[in-house]
Amino acid sequence: MAHTVNSIVIDAPYDKVFEISNDISRWKDLFDEYTESEVLEKEANKIIFQLTHQNGNSWKSYRLLFKENKFAYAEKLDPKFPFEYMKIIWLYRQLPNGVEMTWIQDFTMDKNAKFDDPKAEEIINQHSQKNLKNFKQQIENEK
Repeated sequence: MAHTVNSIVIDAPYDKVFEISNDISRWKDLFDEYTESEVLEKEANKIIFQLTHQNGNSWKSYRLLFKENKFAYAEKLDPKFPFEYMKIIWLYRQLPNGVEMTWIQDFTMDKNAKFDDPKAEEIINQHSQKNLKNFKQQIENEK
């Protein structure tokens, strides 16, 4: 099993950070690798959505929002490849200088995937750090 943890502090109110970061329709702008991000279904705190990567691959995931508890939980649905499974938790913590947003990912790569768990961890950590900076910049700059 592979595991990544990446954090950043965003100088903005919690409500703003939570709402913007969980607005799936904006992910194609907030993440550097997605060309499409579409909400397929929304019921109560559950969102089913589809993402399209810049390499052309698309997949469905679901996300559960727990705004009052300051976290969101997600899992990749179909297709899962190149993962056997992918689970994601985003934590939000109020600090004196803003909101710390932490992305935690637990996953195992499929045995037929191009990368093994350690290499995938390295790649995901690099992408997460870059994307967290993008989230920070866009959220802080939004009026």
